[in-house]
Amino acid sequence: MKVYADSSTRFSLQLLLDALFVAWVLTWIWAGTKVHDGVMALAAPGLKAESSAGSLSDSLADAGDFLGGVPYVGDGAATPFDQASGAADSLAEAGRASVEAVESLAFWLGLGIAVVPILLLAVIYLPGRVRWVLESTAGQRFLDGPADLELFALRAMGNQPLHVLAKVTDDPAGAWRRGDADVIARLADLELRAAGLSAPGTAAAVPTRAL
Repeated sequence: MKVYADSSTRFSLQLLLDALFVAWVLTWIWAGTKVHDGVMALAAPGLKAESSAGSLSDSLADAGDFLGGVPYVGDGAATPFDQASGAADSLAEAGRASVEAVESLAFWLGLGIAVVPILLLAVIYLPGRVRWVLESTAGQRFLDGPADLELFALRAMGNQPLHVLAKVTDDPAGAWRRGDADVIARLADLELRAAGLSAPGTAAAVPTRAL
C-alpha cells in the first residue's frame, strides 16, 4: 500500500496534514475527557449522601435489632428505628439515582464534545486521503516498465487540463499514436505526479494541475 507520495514536497505536505489530523483527534479526545471529569465532580454530593445515608440506615437497623431482642421491650421499641432505617435507605437510593444521572450526563456530554468535531473533520479529510491512497496503490501496481508509461500518458490526456497538456505538446494524441517516447514520458509524468508516483527518466519540469 502506498500511503505517501514519492515527491518530497508532497510527502511533507501529506505528512503534515496527517499529523494535524491526529493532533485534532487527540485534542478533542482530551477535551471530551476533561468535560467528562468536570461533570463527574457534580456527583460528589450524591456519592456523599448515598454513603452517609447508607451508614445511617445500617446503624439504625442494628439498633432496632438490638432493642427488638431486649426483654419487656420487644418489637415495639424497634419499630421507630426500623422506620428511620427505611427513610435513610430512601435517602441513599435518591443519592444513587442522582449519581447515575450525573454519570450518564458526563458520558454523553464528554462523548459529544469529542466525537462531533472529530467526525466533522474526518468527513472532510479522510475520503480524499483514502481515495488518494487507493489510486496511488493501484497506479504503482501498473508501473512495471517503460511500456506502462503509455497507460499513464493516455490517462493524462483524459484527466489533465488542456492548458497543461499544451505545455507538453500541441498534439498529445498524435504523439501518443506515433509512439513519441519523449512526449509519452512527459505526459505520463503529469499523471504520475498527480498519483504521487515517479518513474526514472521522466521529465520533471512540467507544471501539473493543482493538487
